[in-house]
Amino acid sequence: MVRNPQSGINYSQLSPGVTVEVTCKDLDRYGQGISFLNGCLLVTPNFLPGERAIVELVKRKGSYWHTRIIKLLSNSSLRQSPLCNIASKCGGCSLQHLVHVDQAILKQNQIKEIFKRIGKIDISIDSLMMSSDRIFGYRNRALIPLFRASSGKLNMGYYMRGTHRIVDLNRCPILDERIERYLAPLKYDLQNQCWPADSDLTTCSGLRHLGLRLGHRSGQVLITLVSSNHNLPGLSQLASQWLDRWPEVLGVTLNLQPERNNIILGNQTVLLAGKPEIEERLCGISLKLSTTTFFQVNTLEAERIIQHLINWFSISTTTKKIVDAYCGIGTITLPLAATGFEVVGIEVHKHSIIQAKRNAKRNNLDNVKFVVGDVSVLLSELLETGDYLVVDPPRKGLDKNVIKTILRIRPERIGYLSCDPATLARDLNQLVAPNGPYFVDQLQPVDFFPQTTHIECLALLKIISS
Repeated sequence: MVRNPQSGINYSQLSPGVTVEVTCKDLDRYGQGISFLNGCLLVTPNFLPGERAIVELVKRKGSYWHTRIIKLLSNSSLRQSPLCNIASKCGGCSLQHLVHVDQAILKQNQIKEIFKRIGKIDISIDSLMMSSDRIFGYRNRALIPLFRASSGKLNMGYYMRGTHRIVDLNRCPILDERIERYLAPLKYDLQNQCWPADSDLTTCSGLRHLGLRLGHRSGQVLITLVSSNHNLPGLSQLASQWLDRWPEVLGVTLNLQPERNNIILGNQTVLLAGKPEIEERLCGISLKLSTTTFFQVNTLEAERIIQHLINWFSISTTTKKIVDAYCGIGTITLPLAATGFEVVGIEVHKHSIIQAKRNAKRNNLDNVKFVVGDVSVLLSELLETGDYLVVDPPRKGLDKNVIKTILRIRPERIGYLSCDPATLARDLNQLVAPNGPYFVDQLQPVDFFPQTTHIECLALLKIISS
């Protein structure tokens, strides 16, 4: 029986399986539709503002209900047919049913709301930086879960939203077509090998993920199998066959991740055939990328945001030293050094620093230094008043000791690249006046991940002149 919001149903009467008719009022940060039933919040995937639908209550979580659409009663003018036929199930994308212009508006509004609610600071936000001609086919990397069913069939795909059930796929339109084309033949070959596979290690040990990495500029490809063990008979021969079949594939590696957790890649990588690295060019810098290298998955947008940062720093009339915290393999550090700045990069992962030093030597850059260690410990030693600072922290944002160091030393300018607007807003609340000595010169959101709700932001901060 369908119950209408006007029927007087109250919260205590809601239970799994109950169906109700509701109207979508807004989208949440995950792109899911928000509706209300007598004050109760309902969250529904694939539901757009203004649409009416009959939805079924699936699961209560705290003060709201997860629901699913039983019947869509009216369509929004913002709705479009997804390019991918599994988009409504796959957790890889959440906005393919929303036209791209309105995806941008959604992200822009979400950032404004986040900074108003969490940052509590008055900031002018620039228009979303986006490439309208690359809303699909932009990803240069894929790490795809694997699972072999009891029937012997190999399933390969991303997880269904909110679950660890794999949605089987043979193609993925957000991947660069130069690696998307490998999905079906690699899946076919792995199917025929009959190796056990379970990305979560709940039923067996063995294969966990298929990895593909592309050098956007070079066209070179690296194939990786992630497994919990070496027990994959015939793998080396298969790897050699892949190298012979596809000239653009430079190497095949096996990454070992025996731990039962959600960390995809382990610490040990074995070369099976070819070379362990591919080449990429970023802002004119030649880089080497391995299986475990962290590198932005959207090369062109990464170049645009790095160039934006370089241009902003270069406005200064005097040459400054720049400290690049969380520098990784030097994707920001090296382009800054190539512009003429003296740069120091800090990174906790030793292997990334080894790669960064090799990349500096490869590009004949001697005005850059890389240091291994925790940013929260080393920043106070390496940062001086008047320096410029770049921070590109993990999703959790800046450590409290890093913020204390910034407030004490007061670098002249700060470029903060964030993958989570919420933690960025939280940190800026402490750095920007009236709580801190900075003002936001620019806040530039970037659409690194079209068809998803993920947003990156570049905040450019200047010290307030006394």
